[in-house]
Amino acid sequence: MMSVAKSIEEKISKIKEGQTFTYKELQLDQKQYQSAAKSIERLIKKGVIKRISPGVFFKPKQSVFGELIPNNEELIKPYLFNKGKRIAYVTGSYLYNKLGLTSQVPQIIKVASFNKEIKINKQNIKIKPAKSYVEVTNKNYQYLEILDAIKDFKKIPDINPQAGIKVLLNILNNLEHREINKIIAYSLKYPPRTRALLGALLEKIGFGKDLEELKSSLNPLSEYALGINKEMLETAENWNIK
Repeated sequence: MMSVAKSIEEKISKIKEGQTFTYKELQLDQKQYQSAAKSIERLIKKGVIKRISPGVFFKPKQSVFGELIPNNEELIKPYLFNKGKRIAYVTGSYLYNKLGLTSQVPQIIKVASFNKEIKINKQNIKIKPAKSYVEVTNKNYQYLEILDAIKDFKKIPDINPQAGIKVLLNILNNLEHREINKIIAYSLKYPPRTRALLGALLEKIGFGKDLEELKSSLNPLSEYALGINKEMLETAENWNIK
């Protein structure tokens, strides 16, 4: 029978260089964890693997320039899941840069979760916690990313408002009807300014018939100072956006 140490070495040998992994990827029985921890420590001392944070490791990738650490996407990945289930997603300036809303790339990455505060401060990765307005799943996190961008529109660093509106309109215009309805449903958990801007954007792309619930969720006397005028978004006034 293969020893735990040998089994771990074999499984790690199949992991790609530059890829992060946790104990879960090693598919261990509960009774094997103590032996596994010792084996992991030996492999770390040999330089075969590196530790990012407790329980999170990676295989260093060698290049002509020396050892390369995983890219940010790979470093963040283990913190977005718990036992294979998605519990978080990347938000803030890192996300908005990916969406084309800002040119700034932050050193600290925000990760949003509904009921868990994810905070990491290591040499290779710095994560700051953010609050998700609804429970995060693999089926809804992309809609929450869009809603976060709409929510934070005014305070996205270095944003060009007119260009930013075009980016959001393009994202929404490429969604299916059912996906728009899901975004509307999730937006009801978000601040009023989010729902107002979402409504104006959806009205602009011709999605007017299903906006009654969104409209009725807002106080008709409230105004939303988002720095958006009718030249940027002609439907803004219909949603009391200034």
